[in-house]
Amino acid sequence: MKKKISILGSTGSIGVNSLEVIKTAPETFEVAALAAGYNTHLLLEQIQKFHPRLVSVATETLAEDIREQFPSIEVLWGEKGLKEVATYSESNFVISALVGAKGIEPTLAAISSQKEVALANKEVLVAAGELVMEEVQRQHVQLLPIDSEHSAIFQVLEQKNRENLKKITLTASGGPFLNRALETFSHITPEEALRHPKWKMGNRISIDSATLMNKGFEVIEAHWLFGVSPSEIEVVIHPESIIHSTVSYRDGNMLACLSVPDMKAPIAYALSYPRRMATEVVSLDLTKIKTLTFEEPDFKKFPLLAVAFEALKKGGVFPCLLNAADEVAVEAFLKRRILFTQIPIVIEKTLSSYSESFPLSLEGILEADQWARKKTKELF
Repeated sequence: MKKKISILGSTGSIGVNSLEVIKTAPETFEVAALAAGYNTHLLLEQIQKFHPRLVSVATETLAEDIREQFPSIEVLWGEKGLKEVATYSESNFVISALVGAKGIEPTLAAISSQKEVALANKEVLVAAGELVMEEVQRQHVQLLPIDSEHSAIFQVLEQKNRENLKKITLTASGGPFLNRALETFSHITPEEALRHPKWKMGNRISIDSATLMNKGFEVIEAHWLFGVSPSEIEVVIHPESIIHSTVSYRDGNMLACLSVPDMKAPIAYALSYPRRMATEVVSLDLTKIKTLTFEEPDFKKFPLLAVAFEALKKGGVFPCLLNAADEVAVEAFLKRRILFTQIPIVIEKTLSSYSESFPLSLEGILEADQWARKKTKELF
């Protein structure tokens, strides 16, 4: 039976790569629904190639334009459209690849509808990890990670021997400024920060990779995905991005997952799990790998990594506040309203000024998200 797929965020980097994988196995996968934002030019191409029966876009005007060109498919828009794509009755598998907190509600809706979910939307677990994992357990569904680091852990973690786990290690490329002097960070431009040395990603995740905030978010995700405490998670800089993560056991053995830096590999694993499918991803030639290097992260240059660990330890809505503040700060940097070095400053000020008591519920998390966004904007 074909796996019928809905994609939340079909025109983003993960969405595009997912469709590239899907098209290689038309006998196995079928695109049932697509949700995009404003990039209707690309969405129209995707509709022509994959023939979904339901699509959603950001606004009603955009939806009307698509209806005129494709009158035979159902076209929705806004938050309602996202939820409809996430819960579409004709799909049984959802790829959650939206960027930002707007992915929380539709992803929860997909899980509540007992869809199998492949997750690339970091903010879902960062901001609402406890709620999401509780719903996963309640509905007895599978939540599959797409991030290369979490996919690596998922592949090598021996679930039957969890009591023997010592730690998990998330690797980080270090981003574009790994070897740049700290005293020059105030001169970093958005264009420089967007040029990631290993991965081609969207704007926000590229900036988060430059500050190592992205790795901090992955720490929080790993906590929820694998049930490990902050003390059992470490981050190591690995510029070659060949080893994506490792799992260490108390007997001294360490298991690692290696591949070339290509997101199609973890996407294909999530789509085909528990089997493996053939892909066009180039296999590693170990004889051509001259050096693999590792180093500890520099918390002075990249303080947001430590901030993420602290937010995880505090728990409650603090990870949600962290995500919201970061999203606003990154946008401000991209618009040249603040300096690169001010990103961690405004985020830490937002967290330190929190004195509310939002409940750990969907409504409370959404309220906390809005509070943090407003507070952060007041700081510049």
